Amino acid sequence: MTLGEAEMSLRPDVAVPDPESLLEQPGSVWRIALRRFFQRKVGIAGLILVCFMILVAIFAPLIAPYDPYQNFIGQEGAERWAPPCINAFGCEGPQHIFGLDGNVRDFFSRVVYAARVSLPLGFTTVLITIVIGTVIGAIAGYAGGWSDNVLMRIMDVVLGFPSLILAIAIVFVLGPGLRNTLLAIAIVTIPQYARVMRASVLSVKEVDYVWASRALGASPWKVLVTRVVPNALTPLVVLGTLGIATVILEAAALGFLGLGAVPPTPEWGSMLAAERDRIFTAPHLMIFPGLAIMITVLGFNLMGDGLRDALDPTLNK
Repeated sequence: MTLGEAEMSLRPDVAVPDPESLLEQPGSVWRIALRRFFQRKVGIAGLILVCFMILVAIFAPLIAPYDPYQNFIGQEGAERWAPPCINAFGCEGPQHIFGLDGNVRDFFSRVVYAARVSLPLGFTTVLITIVIGTVIGAIAGYAGGWSDNVLMRIMDVVLGFPSLILAIAIVFVLGPGLRNTLLAIAIVTIPQYARVMRASVLSVKEVDYVWASRALGASPWKVLVTRVVPNALTPLVVLGTLGIATVILEAAALGFLGLGAVPPTPEWGSMLAAERDRIFTAPHLMIFPGLAIMITVLGFNLMGDGLRDALDPTLNK
């Protein structure tokens, strides 16, 4: 026993750390969070669903049997709103796994290619809102005073409107289209990220290492960029993961109202809107885009729950 261990053994209130346990501890907060995340089955299930949809979007040309814009009018067995046709189940003629839509296009190909629209829309919108929300929230929380009051009151005004109603109004003014849809959803969701970032900055800027940086003569801008913001981003990671699911839902809602993707662009919401009158005569045209939305949103929500638990500092395991 060394001298230090002998001294600590004389103090009953101090436990002697096990050297092997110290060697097993990860070297960073993110490694700890990653280990915790993979210990949660919910988060892993969400990650699997998200990766599946991302792979579908990436390899859409290989998965889809036909061009999503190809029209099958005049071909044998091709009728408007034709039901699913699979050769393995005795189907005669060309195979259409999800059937044909009202314009006699292969519905499976359009559902697959729609992932290339909805997923990039969700990722891009959340990335823009995180960047802008981080800047607004960091300045408001760190500077305080009149800048905090002005920025947060503007955010409060935007939050005072129902997000979907405000997004509809913005797209109605700017006109339908994916770019305007992205812009509208980003505008209505920025306040959420700004307020979360502000709250996180208010707590981080009072910790000891921030005061130490100030005492060493670091400028306020350097303290904010190198010390405060990197340690205040954790809540935004979780919020951004859950926010992708929200963006996809809102984009689908705008598409359903005819304010999203312009036809014939395949997009799940607009596909639902185009065939909503056939819900009883051709229900498969509503079921498959709805399932695609459900799987994507469920995956991001489960993954967000797993990240939230993994990044919670109150958990020991």
